[in-house]
This record gives sequence, C-alpha cells and structure tokens, in this order.
Amino acid sequence: MGSVIVCILSILSENLNHTATLIITWYLFREILKPQIVVCAFLVAIFVSYSSARYLADAVTGLLPASTTVVLILLKALIALEVLLPITLFLSVMLALSRLYSDSEMTALGACGVSPVRVLGVVLGFSLVIASLVAILSLVVRPWAYEHSYWIRAQADIQIDLKGLEPGTFYEKQGGDVVIFVEGYDAEHDEMTGVFFQRLKGDQLRVIYAKRGYVQQDSVTGREVPVLLNGQEYQLTWDGSLDRVATFKKLVIQLEQKEKIPGYKRKAAPTWQLAQSSRPKDIAEWQWRLSTPLSTVLLGLLAVPLSRTVPRQGKYAKIFWGILIYAVYYNLQEIAKIWVKQGIMPAIPGIWWVDVLLAGVLLALLWKPFLKYSLKQERVS
Repeated sequence: MGSVIVCILSILSENLNHTATLIITWYLFREILKPQIVVCAFLVAIFVSYSSARYLADAVTGLLPASTTVVLILLKALIALEVLLPITLFLSVMLALSRLYSDSEMTALGACGVSPVRVLGVVLGFSLVIASLVAILSLVVRPWAYEHSYWIRAQADIQIDLKGLEPGTFYEKQGGDVVIFVEGYDAEHDEMTGVFFQRLKGDQLRVIYAKRGYVQQDSVTGREVPVLLNGQEYQLTWDGSLDRVATFKKLVIQLEQKEKIPGYKRKAAPTWQLAQSSRPKDIAEWQWRLSTPLSTVLLGLLAVPLSRTVPRQGKYAKIFWGILIYAVYYNLQEIAKIWVKQGIMPAIPGIWWVDVLLAGVLLALLWKPFLKYSLKQERVS
C-alpha cells in the first residue's frame, strides 16, 4: 500500500520527485528494520537462554558465585551480537523484499521508476549502518567483553561459595590447589556434615576431615570462612611421608583469596596489538575482526537477488536457500580461520579468500538482472 501511494505522488507532480524518493527510501528502510529487530531479538533470546542454562548450572553447583552469573550472561550476549547482527541483516532483507515481491509492491515501485539500483542502494545504506555497529562490536566491544569475562572467571576460581556446594561432589578451586567435599547438610542446625578439605601449598599437603562444620563471617576481612568441628588434620610432605597428625574440636580455616590475573588471551587482546603480531593465531583473530563488517555488507547485498520471487512462489520460497548459502559461507570462514591459525594458509590471502568468493557470487547474481534492466532502459530511450 505504501508503494502505491508513492507511485501516485510521483505521477502527480515532478516537484515531488525528491519527496517521493525520501518516502520510498524510508519505506524500504522500515520494511527491513522491522524483521531485523524481531529476528535479532529472537536469536539473542535463544543464545541468552543457552548461556543462562550453562552458567546457572555452575552457580547451582557452587562453581560460580550467583552474583557474577548475570554479568557473564550479558557479556556473552554482547560477544554474540558480532555474529548475530550479520545473519539477522541477511534474513531481514530477504524477508522484507520477498514480501514486497510476493505482494506485487516491487512491481508497483518499478512502474513508478524505482530501479533495482535504487533498491540495492537503499539496502547498501542500511547494511553500512549495521556494518558500522558490527565494526564497533568486533574491534572494541568484543575484546573488552572477553577481557572482563576472563577476569570474572579467574576471580570466581579463587572464591569459594561454601554454602552453594552440592553434597557428594568434589570441587577443585584455585587451579586444583584446593579440594573440598561435603557429604551432606543438616538443615535443622544449618551445618555441613562429613567435610573433607585439602590444600596444596608448595611441597606441603594439608588434609582435614571433620564430622561437622558451618560457615561464619570473619570479623576482620568480612569474608565467609569455614569452621570445622570434631576432626583430624594431616600435614604431609610432597614425597608422601607423614609429618604431623592432629585432632581438633574446633578449627577455623583461613582461605587465601589473592587476586588472580588471567594470562594472555588473544580474544581479549586489543586490536592494535594483534595488528602488530606475527603469530599465526593472532593474525587469524585480527583478520576475523576486520572481516565481520565486510561480510555484513556483502550478506546484506546478497539478500537482494536471493529475495527475488514471483507471486506464486510465496514469501519464503528462497529462505531455505539463503540459510544454506549463509551456512556454507560461515563454515568456510571458520575453516579459513583454522588454516591461518595452524599456518596452513599464509596471512595473504588469509581468510580474505572467503569474502572474495562471496563477492564473486554476489556479482554473478546481480549481473544478469541489472544487465536486463540496462538493456531495457536503452530500448526505452
């Protein structure tokens, strides 16, 4: 209906050409934006649900403090947007233009003088906007999100949520230096039963077993510390010889929780640092970050010829083929990235040959319809 109104306006007066152009541009933008928002929100919701199940399971079993779970899920969602935005752009352009073809609105726009070049230009403009956002996500936000997620996980590894431990499970913390096991919980007295605690420090191994235990807050540090009741403590040397055995009625264990700094992670490394590196894995990561905005534009333009349908085909006739093409392209990108990481593929062509291949497919699909339109215009003139 919107394209019909635009057609009437453009026929009434030549002075309205500029206004009609703006209306057509905004109309196409709006038709693409609506499925873009819906599809992106749907895919983000699926991804967040998957991440939530994973992190909540770790929180329930005591591997992650509950307070950090939500932060990690949000960071994962930010990381995922780098991949989700290009695919949602691709699908949204296909859905929008397929509907216009199916409802004969593209035919009406063509009758008003709206050429395929105009439609392609609108899609290109929209794709550049999304590609700019993807570039920010890929070059800045994604490494920042990875850095914070690695930092949070590193700190979670040294923190011990004693109240969240699941009975009957061994927990390794602080890189395996601390092992904790709780047989069960006495809900009536709010106590742990059958507590096993092991700490390795240097060449000294400290093993403690207590019949009961509970958690109290340290008056100095404010942290939760375990208090064990009625147990035995064994201190062993690295060679396994018995050094000391002690029996206690009450023992307060002071857990060392020094700040842990995660090591070098290329996914969290600044883009400028990767650009100066000569290591194959760093080169692969750097090229991947640069390729995402380019692939966003190429996928947006590729959706234009793939969305071309006739009314009898229906709105979603070519969606399957579009998804198949994207799946092949994404897997080729992953393969190319692995080849660069392993040194099989040199930095040039690196992973760029996949984008060149996609650009070739795009030109092949655009060549025939645009050639037909050019010949038609020459006959009319």
